[in-house]
Amino acid sequence: MTSRRHFLGATVALSLLPAFARGASPVAAAAAPDAGAWRACASIPWVVQEVYGAARGGRAVIVGGMVRPGERALAIDAVGLYDPVADRWDAGPSLPEPRHHPMVATVGTRLYAFGGATHVEAGHWSPRADVFVEQDGAWQRATPMPQLQTEGVALVHEGRVHIVGGRLPTKTDAALWGDYRDVALHQIYDTDRDRWSTGAPLPGPRNSATGAVIDGIGYVAGGRTMDGGNLADLLRYDFVADRWDALQPMPEAAGGLAGVALGGQLYVFGGEALDVEGAEGVIANAWRYDPLRDTWTALPDMRTPRHGLAAVALNGSIYAIGGGVETANTSTSDIVEVFTPTG
Repeated sequence: MTSRRHFLGATVALSLLPAFARGASPVAAAAAPDAGAWRACASIPWVVQEVYGAARGGRAVIVGGMVRPGERALAIDAVGLYDPVADRWDAGPSLPEPRHHPMVATVGTRLYAFGGATHVEAGHWSPRADVFVEQDGAWQRATPMPQLQTEGVALVHEGRVHIVGGRLPTKTDAALWGDYRDVALHQIYDTDRDRWSTGAPLPGPRNSATGAVIDGIGYVAGGRTMDGGNLADLLRYDFVADRWDALQPMPEAAGGLAGVALGGQLYVFGGEALDVEGAEGVIANAWRYDPLRDTWTALPDMRTPRHGLAAVALNGSIYAIGGGVETANTSTSDIVEVFTPTG
């Protein structure tokens, strides 16, 4: 049986849930014995957190992120390529500039990094609107985001990348974490036309959520607000109708978590509670969401609780990459663990 840590979080009102979800059992009480297991993989050649990843060409790719070599947190330009067959990491072409929290997506053979922040003399939260695209080993610049956006979720659908939620700076010289505010912003990038538009905003602002696309439908789970703490919301996005709907909330709230789609299911894991310091504030829990039943199932905890980690699905398994093992940016890791569902 896995441990279940409970943290304060908001839930979606019952009246907003679809009819088939009301009265349904939202979660299994304990991890199913045949759900699968976590195991260790080859470590990243460097430590990193606040990092996002994607799958491309049968490998996992992580882009940028944050390290803290001393008193000061720094953005990095490193790109890592993981081969699951060889269980080996290689360095990819570095970003044109250091970034942490760049939202990452693959469209065809192209890899995109959107926005994020870098460090300046006054701090390490200087926002950027750049869009970098890499193909054939070289990074190029695309049309920047119309609005600054960091700590959001990237959803890919039919050649478009939807950047939702996150945070915006509250002043022009923003350099510290507290210089930002949460947003419900929804910016859409057309990769074929190199053009931006906007979509329906999230029902409420949030940062550090996670999400994925399953069978042409977008999902955004968890996140947090700077004033209210972690959220348990699960939101569904209809790309055609440009509409958000509330689904069965996560059994436990989490911000700074990771998530990925695999086999028609949504998997989420990790995160942190900012009101609990150190390792005790980091979440080990893993959950699986079934869109057909609108229910959650508990999975075995991660071997190492982490937040600000990347998640990538490859060859029927889920890779949890990097992240912090204590709250905030005080203890960054090179840890990689893989979960293989069996039931």
